Amino acid sequence: MSLENVNGSLETSFQNTIATVQFGHPASNSFPRQLLNRLTSEINLLSRNESVSVIVLQSEGSKVFCSGASFDELLKVQNEEQGTEFFSGFAHLLNAMRNCTKLIIGRVQGKAVGGGVGIIAACDYVLATPESAVKLSELAIGIGPFVIEPAVSRKIGKTAMTQMTLAAHEWKSASWALQNGLYSALHHADLLDAEVENFAQKLSSYNPEALLEMKKVIWEGTEQWESILIERAKITGKLVLSDFTKKALLQFKK
Repeated sequence: MSLENVNGSLETSFQNTIATVQFGHPASNSFPRQLLNRLTSEINLLSRNESVSVIVLQSEGSKVFCSGASFDELLKVQNEEQGTEFFSGFAHLLNAMRNCTKLIIGRVQGKAVGGGVGIIAACDYVLATPESAVKLSELAIGIGPFVIEPAVSRKIGKTAMTQMTLAAHEWKSASWALQNGLYSALHHADLLDAEVENFAQKLSSYNPEALLEMKKVIWEGTEQWESILIERAKITGKLVLSDFTKKALLQFKK
């Protein structure tokens, strides 16, 4: 199935019991709200699909995995309700990945910023390239990684998350991400697809019931995210209205 428009693209392909979901957007694979909604719906749909045992999540292109929220849409936010609605899109996506009955493998071929780091953190296993540096730049534009923080902290710990957040202009290398648990393994770009396919096939050969129970164990203790992430979206939705953020977003777009 394929869905393409000005709000980005989303395509899902199937190989045996493996579903590969690919998202894309001309602006460095950023996420407008509509694309967030579509990806969330797709994850929920695959979660209910009994013929699928493993999901591979990837993006288009070779240089950027995901640059987070769409700056164009952030600049259009006029009130707290609109801001909360937009950032709730990331909250719903992370909760969909958390609640998904299938294990999700992340294929990260390039850099990730902000919400993109949160999506990586919500994957169950991530294979990346040495070029896949990460950054939480939210403070630099007057907001903060509030919605994705629980997912990032769960993967790399509060200390490493704090380092990323406060050093908002600093890229952390792929090696740093591997050492801190955000990535599970690093492979050269020309080997990444083969390694992802190999791992997905091995995982899909295991007992589906065991995989489901393992998914439950992996995400044990995150039940409060349903409400926490929405509350965090409200905080960000308010901050995005500040003059500081409006000016910073315009500067970043130049």
